[in-house]
Amino acid sequence: MQKGNIGVSTENIFPVIKKFLYSDHEIFLRELVSNAVDATQKLRTLASKGDFKGELGDLTIKVSLKKDTITISDRGIGLTADEIDKYINQIAFSGANDFLEKYKDNANAIIGHFGLGFYSAFMVAKKVEIITKSYQEGAKAVKWTCDGSPEFTIEEVKKTDRGSDIVLYIDDDCKEFLEEGRISSLLTKYCRFLPIPVAFGKEKEWKDGKQVETEKDNIINDTTPLWTRKPTELKDEDYKEFYRKLYPISDEPLFWIHLNVDYPFNLTGILYFPKIKNNIDLQKNKIQLYCNQVYVTDSVEGIVPDFLTLMHGVIDSPDIPLNVSRSYLQSDSNVKKISSYISKKVSDRLQAIFKNDRPDFEAKWDDLKIFIHYGMLTQEDFYDKANKFSLLKDTDTKFYTYDEYKTLIKDNQTDKDGSLIYLYSNNKEEQYSYIEAAKNKGYSVLLMDGQLDVALISMLEQKFEKSRFTRVDSDVVDRLIVKEDLKDTTLEQEKKNILSSVFRSQLPQIDKVEFGVEAQSLGETTNPILITQSEYMRRMKEMANIQAGMNFYGEMPDMFNLIVNVDHRLVKEVLNDSEKECENVLTPIEQEIQALQKRHKELHKLQEGKKTEEIPTVEKDELNEIEKKIADRKSKKEAILGEYASKNKMVRQLVDLALLQNNMLKGEALNNFIKRSLDLI
Repeated sequence: MQKGNIGVSTENIFPVIKKFLYSDHEIFLRELVSNAVDATQKLRTLASKGDFKGELGDLTIKVSLKKDTITISDRGIGLTADEIDKYINQIAFSGANDFLEKYKDNANAIIGHFGLGFYSAFMVAKKVEIITKSYQEGAKAVKWTCDGSPEFTIEEVKKTDRGSDIVLYIDDDCKEFLEEGRISSLLTKYCRFLPIPVAFGKEKEWKDGKQVETEKDNIINDTTPLWTRKPTELKDEDYKEFYRKLYPISDEPLFWIHLNVDYPFNLTGILYFPKIKNNIDLQKNKIQLYCNQVYVTDSVEGIVPDFLTLMHGVIDSPDIPLNVSRSYLQSDSNVKKISSYISKKVSDRLQAIFKNDRPDFEAKWDDLKIFIHYGMLTQEDFYDKANKFSLLKDTDTKFYTYDEYKTLIKDNQTDKDGSLIYLYSNNKEEQYSYIEAAKNKGYSVLLMDGQLDVALISMLEQKFEKSRFTRVDSDVVDRLIVKEDLKDTTLEQEKKNILSSVFRSQLPQIDKVEFGVEAQSLGETTNPILITQSEYMRRMKEMANIQAGMNFYGEMPDMFNLIVNVDHRLVKEVLNDSEKECENVLTPIEQEIQALQKRHKELHKLQEGKKTEEIPTVEKDELNEIEKKIADRKSKKEAILGEYASKNKMVRQLVDLALLQNNMLKGEALNNFIKRSLDLI
């Protein structure tokens, strides 16, 4: 028997392995099964070259559980005593003390550089045995034993077959790894596509109302997964079937891209466009990353462009290191090349589908657009490619490329300053009347109801030359695209003020909503009252929902404008009636206000050009007193008009109709509206 110390000049290595080397202890199984695969593939290679002349036989790797142990067995090349000394006892680096000190805050980096996969066993085991016999003729079987300290023993044992058995005596705090269900799920996660068959226990079948084991090995992996095969030998149904295997409860994918490149790096894989309507974050991390068919991670940020983390599928590349930290991956030059390649392949594939079958592309647009918009928003070079096939959809479900739509609207939707106005709706049903009003003017209205359309609109305004997006309900139709200076109504200002006061008084108190009221000339056929919402404030609030740092806007109330159409017959009736009913009370108040305003103007003229300290206190006091009186008289006037309006059913009916049209009439107010409507009928 040989005894010795593992060739590191420190005892720190095992605590580092146990606690820090991997972020997740479960990876030990991936490492040990991967080693068994490597040993088996090496034997196959030797046989193909004629360096091994024996029978390969059954090469299945077997994982088995006992009360306190897990064993991973292979029939690969095995190890001699000298090879154990070289590969196991001499950890593949020198100056361990300096190295550990250097990497103490990033111990994951150790693995990526120094291939310590076997030592991951000590994360879960208090003792590890290697019972191995080399394929070489005349080789003797040996057993290596280590209890998690730098000390080890090697002794000769009897073993008839070539290959290695790795026996892990599981530590007390890791007993979960002795449960059949736990090991089965880990093997499925990490080993389901390994290129050598891996068996865990025996297949089971139902017999006499219970499951019983058969003699047949339970093979847990598919050794030739779809991405390892040539696209020419695969049918659409093969791709769909593989997708169902990866994501059993998902809808059928829209389409897929089969990746296959061997220069300047090796990469294979299949990426699927899933159907996504919503919840970007919930759909991320569905791409599985493999290294030579060994599962690495499904957290692929940094390996694929951020927008493609929405895709599903598999990427396999031996050029992506198996065991490294996230920061190492993100700075790795091969990873960056792979990211650029995948982005290009995706844009090329989308461009090809658009060119070859535009009707199919349009039919899938509502599912596809979240990928394309996300890519355009987050990756400049993707925008440069995607703007050729990214589509705009109008409210009649017609599709246009950006250039096609610009040509369509430039003659009729250019304002007096030469800006091209893109009108849009984000809800066809709720904004129906506004859309119809715009269409009646000959305008086209886009439907921008996607999850990312708020951000997309802001980006397109920067990308498109002299262009602006305006939501169709953000103003009255004549002011959406101002083609000439608007002529003001001939209605005198005082009458406008009366109408504004009357209708303002009947607006409901709605939480986090503020109304401005103005009277305008909109024509006899336009609705008596319209509600519009400021484009700027609404868009800022919507951006606050998706962009950090804009919470200030998110907390502000919604700002709406209630516009009273002074040309409408019903509004004219309200104005005439209010003047008649309130004239006797309002006239003396109005006369007072006019007299106060006249004196206010005189005092201001006296104070023109004077510094504050040069103005007599008496004048300052008088000015303050006049301002208070004007405010008081205006409040009285508002109260009188409000009292009148509260008794005029038509006023409240018109306000409620406008609120109803904008989905803002609810609860008691809606109930009162229905009762009032019945009374009026």
